[in-house]
Amino acid sequence: MAHTDTRFPPIEALRAFEAATRLGAFDKVAVELSITASAVSKRVTALEHLLGTALFDRNGRHLTVTAAGKEYAEQVRAALNQLAAIGLHQRAVQSVARLRVLAPPTFAREVLVPRLKAFTDARPDAEIEIVVAIPYLDLAVPDADIAVNFGPQGTAEPLLFEPVFAVAAPALARRLRLKRPADLVRLAEQSNAVPLIRCPLEPWRPWFAAAGIEAAEPTRGVKFVDLGLSLEAAASEQGVALARPSLAARWIARGELVDLFDVRSAPQDGYSLTVHQASDLALEFAQWLRRECASLEPTARVA
Repeated sequence: MAHTDTRFPPIEALRAFEAATRLGAFDKVAVELSITASAVSKRVTALEHLLGTALFDRNGRHLTVTAAGKEYAEQVRAALNQLAAIGLHQRAVQSVARLRVLAPPTFAREVLVPRLKAFTDARPDAEIEIVVAIPYLDLAVPDADIAVNFGPQGTAEPLLFEPVFAVAAPALARRLRLKRPADLVRLAEQSNAVPLIRCPLEPWRPWFAAAGIEAAEPTRGVKFVDLGLSLEAAASEQGVALARPSLAARWIARGELVDLFDVRSAPQDGYSLTVHQASDLALEFAQWLRRECASLEPTARVA
């Protein structure tokens, strides 16, 4: 008995072809199937190559079904309807509310994520995606429904602008007998024994001014383009860093960092909120985040 070479076309190619016969344009099919028009074209072209015949006459963006295409479309539509009628293929359509939140790494790690369970418990039906982006770096920023940005006040809704203070590991503070703000500059100038941890997000000069110290911005030492990394370096006894209450709270609670002095400087920058897609879920999340950050305000006053 002669063997028949039966080649089954991909189901997605058949769906694209059937939709194109109804809608008459690949871009309309793309909307219906939630794919690109290019993907629709490739699927239909691959189907034509498999069959060895043209299914459409193409005139620019307009499609005209060929005679072979019309005959094949009836067969394909009947086959797809039969498949759709099979019970195991059917499922209840469940609408899932999705939200993508963009935030700087340290804010996400120290403020957002530790409190996030309260929101997800209240909205177990929602799918929340947290994406991080480092401020000031020239990188492609992912699209998001809600964005928390670090920068000067005025470009978006202010969310969390906290005072700045100096922190260090307890062992380092004891060993170097850091009693006054001037000790930092004096010891650093003498022997470089007290490295001032540098971070472009948190410059030293505003804090020096608040402490009544005449000193230039440090130019030596490791630089961290992330507030959390600068705090981690300070906790590892690598020097003294500048911190904010909400970001340093867990390090201080664990005893890994201590607040060195009473000096507080007003923040040059802070966290602001932007709602890009005003869905019900996004607005609900934004309101929740505002309340969480407002609860931190008693610790955020400048002395």
